[in-house]
Amino acid sequence: MYFVYVLQSLKDGRFYIGHCDHLLRRFKQHRDGENKSTKSRGPWWMPYYEIHPTRSAAMCREMKLKRKKSAQSIQRIISIAGQNRE
Repeated sequence: MYFVYVLQSLKDGRFYIGHCDHLLRRFKQHRDGENKSTKSRGPWWMPYYEIHPTRSAAMCREMKLKRKKSAQSIQRIISIAGQNRE
């Protein structure tokens, strides 16, 4: 099982998109400053994640999300997911 996740910085509101095979461990790494891409922009929260059956599926979805480049489009995905969970 693989995950695609979106982190949002509580410091500047910017997003970070990634994939992993262990969501809690990876979030802890981001939170603890172990990732150089996110180290200086924390603290973080995770408003969104998806589950994928294979690493290749997760990587494809991550690239698709990253191509959006717009914070508004990422916010829309998060918002729609929140509505579907209610």
